Amino acid sequence: MDAPEPILVPARGDAFDFRLFAVYHWRAHHMSAGALRQRAESYLAWAAGIVRERATDLAREHEPHRSHELERALNNLLVGQHWPRDESRPHFTVQVRVSPDERVRERLRPYWEERIRLECNHELEQIRARQTDELTRRWCAVLQALEDDPVTAHAARLTGEQFAEVFRRYVAERREAVPELLTLLREAVRGHNDLGLGPSEYTEAWDAALRTYQRQHGIDQRAN
Repeated sequence: MDAPEPILVPARGDAFDFRLFAVYHWRAHHMSAGALRQRAESYLAWAAGIVRERATDLAREHEPHRSHELERALNNLLVGQHWPRDESRPHFTVQVRVSPDERVRERLRPYWEERIRLECNHELEQIRARQTDELTRRWCAVLQALEDDPVTAHAARLTGEQFAEVFRRYVAERREAVPELLTLLREAVRGHNDLGLGPSEYTEAWDAALRTYQRQHGIDQRAN
């Protein structure tokens, strides 16, 4: 049975009230439903007094805008209890829903409006970041494919002057690193030979890497 009116209990500081909406669950043995309902209605004021008594001290421990915290604490306090204590008589258990003072609700409204706006903006930024990351990865794959395949590299010129120019700069920057890498490979191979290590697996691997890299980039191996 729902109480017709909220029960008012003071919040911390006594400037605002919490509103308690109680739901009573009545049980009885050997009593008809109609008789039990009539009894419950006649005991509403008494039941509300019990809830108010249990809730008042606990409510004063909570700030006026902490209604959800009070609701959890109060229901934890009331769970498993029933009134009257004698189970052979009609008795009730109770659950409550807690709402803040209307004045507090009005003060909370701008806070939640701003919080909702910020959270929505944050979510949009995350979506944009994911889309940008995905697009970047796709373009990297496209550029790598264009660089590796001579046919598609020439085809890039047909896609527009701006794209062709961007691709040309990308390939040029990548190729600038080739001579430095070749120098390191040559020094590694020659250095091990200078130490008299002979055709070991290590030097052979470096030499194979050097030849492969030269072939991939169209560099004359006789330049060694």
